[in-house]
Amino acid sequence: MAHHTIKSSYAQLTDRLNRFPQGAPPSELLFKILKMLFSEREAKLVSLLPIKPFNAEKASRIWKIDLTRTRNVLDTLASRAILVDVEQNGESIYTLPPPMAGFFEFSLMRIREDIDQKALSELFYQYLNVEEAFIKDLFTRGDTQLGRTFINEPALSNENALHVLDYERATHVIEEASHRAVGLCYCRHKMEHAHEACDAPQDICMTFNNSAASLIKHGHARAVDKEECLDLLSLAYENNLVQFGENVREQVNFICNCCGCCCEAMLAAKRFAILNPVHTSNFLPVVDEHGCNGCGKCVSACPVEAMTLVSSNDPKKPKMKRAKLDAEICLGCGVCVKSCSKNQLRLISREKRVITPLNGTHRAVIMAIERGVFQNLLFDNQVLWSHRALAGILGVILKLPPIKQLMATQQVKSRYMEALVKYTGN
Repeated sequence: MAHHTIKSSYAQLTDRLNRFPQGAPPSELLFKILKMLFSEREAKLVSLLPIKPFNAEKASRIWKIDLTRTRNVLDTLASRAILVDVEQNGESIYTLPPPMAGFFEFSLMRIREDIDQKALSELFYQYLNVEEAFIKDLFTRGDTQLGRTFINEPALSNENALHVLDYERATHVIEEASHRAVGLCYCRHKMEHAHEACDAPQDICMTFNNSAASLIKHGHARAVDKEECLDLLSLAYENNLVQFGENVREQVNFICNCCGCCCEAMLAAKRFAILNPVHTSNFLPVVDEHGCNGCGKCVSACPVEAMTLVSSNDPKKPKMKRAKLDAEICLGCGVCVKSCSKNQLRLISREKRVITPLNGTHRAVIMAIERGVFQNLLFDNQVLWSHRALAGILGVILKLPPIKQLMATQQVKSRYMEALVKYTGN
């Protein structure tokens, strides 16, 4: 009976996680991971929390426990980076982040003694790198994905630079952030425990704005100034790491500096390439076929195996090779261009510009509609949404293409929403 009760608490928590667009498919491995991160009581309480940000008073009403005990539980969870807490007008506002990018990563962003990080890493490795369901669910459902590729800025020519928007530059995110923090790379830290890590820098995972403020507050990441963060970005460039960041234009919360062998996004890009799991930059590399000597440096540098060597078809040099790009799977990161010592690679603009959601609300709404869970986002069963939040979400819907508006009304089954969409479309 006890085992059934415990598993029931974690099953309820899993249900809560999967009400958000970025969830976690249930499995025995997931229950083991959650059991390491949450006590049974915590799992039960967190399963009741709303999707939208909330304060302690709201959690107290939901949990039906007094405010002092509620604050203690919330602050304990925030201290372990299960919840993200930010100060707004002198009040703590809490949010349960998704597993990824969220509390999975946060659990390994520093060395800590309160959990067995080796055992947890092994569970993560099995759940994310051996089992396929989580990564496939996270990176391949719908057209709008969690993350996007930032261009490698040293690879840009003067002409390219004219076509790069501010939000496409990691340097701009760093310079404009209200808070900046750096912690251990979750992916390489996890792989280190599995004896699979490469030698790329680990202390280089960047968080920004509200997420950074919460992680700094509780010691899960260290605060850095703009100059140090830019220096770390330069270190990432030197190590041919790809900047994979939050797929929004405003208030970017994270930029990971990814290798092709350890990092979940790059591994997903290789495993599910045809499903476009990572949004590309707005550039593609072009090989100068006549100047390429087939050295293979670009092939080694490419994190997703989009660059290969093929015959140069030169009858005078039958063994001669040259680089060839598979544009269908290329991220447009520019790492290959920077690695070419002969300057026989250059970047050109893609024919069709990649669209990036405005902010987290915009992306969450689109992802929820595409993944069939929009009703969970609009109607939180635990509490009523504020008029301001409802207006913000509906505002996003009304700016979407008609087909996605139709998907939203079908999921919510609301005559009011159907009438609203039809009215504004006329």
